Formats: sequence, structure tokens, C-alpha cells
Amino acid sequence: MTPERFDALAEAYGGDVARWPEGEREGAAMFMTTDPARAQAVLAAAQALDQRLDAWAALRVTPDFADAVLAGAPKPRAGSWWRGWLAPAGMGAGLAAACVAGLLVGTRMAVAPLATDPDVEALVTAVGEDAFDLYLDDEAAG
Repeated sequence: MTPERFDALAEAYGGDVARWPEGEREGAAMFMTTDPARAQAVLAAAQALDQRLDAWAALRVTPDFADAVLAGAPKPRAGSWWRGWLAPAGMGAGLAAACVAGLLVGTRMAVAPLATDPDVEALVTAVGEDAFDLYLDDEAAG
């Protein structure tokens, strides 16, 4: 076992080698015989941390403390009922605007290639202004 591996196991499993995984205990015992000073120092530091962790206890919240926290919490403001529907309505309006913009861009891109098509330009040029009279009323033409 390498010194780095021994350090990592001591940090992960603590200063009691009996808590380490079974497959690592034999290697740890061999390391402790080859470098007892280093092993002892690493295990002592890990045991000190173990003792501090064992001494720690979670704080218990009393009902009085919970009531005090809730009493100090901000209260809902009067007249803010409209905020409950304003945000979803705003998101819906934004989605609708994005859809309209997408349709406009999509239709513009579908029509734009026709305007630059040489066959379409030739057709418009061939018809000329005189042929447009066919589409006007007799009153408008005269």
C-alpha cells in the first residue's frame, strides 16, 4: 500500500483500521509495520477528527423557536392577488409574440426567394404596364 492510499483511507474511514474495508486492512497492517511513525501520525489525526464528529449533535428545534421564526416571517401583502395570474399571462403573451415573429420570418423567407428568381423577374418584365389594364375596371381605364 502506498502512503497516499493509506492517507486516503484514513480520511475516508477514520482512525480505526477495523472500520476500513476488509480488502484494505491487510495492506494497512503491512504499511503500519514498514512506516510506523507515519502511520501513527495519520491515524492519530484521523482519530481526533473521529472524536470531534462523534461529539457533534444536531440542534433540536423547540416549538417555541419555530413559532418565533414563523411570527417574524414577512406576511403576504394585501392587493397582490393579481400577481398570481400576471406572471403566467405575461409568459403566454411572450410565447404568442414569439410565435407571430416566427411566422412572419418564416413566410418572409418562403416568399423572398421568389422575388430574386430570374424566371419571375422575366415574367413580370414581359407582362409590362400595358397588360395591367386588363385587371382594371372600364371606368378606371377610361
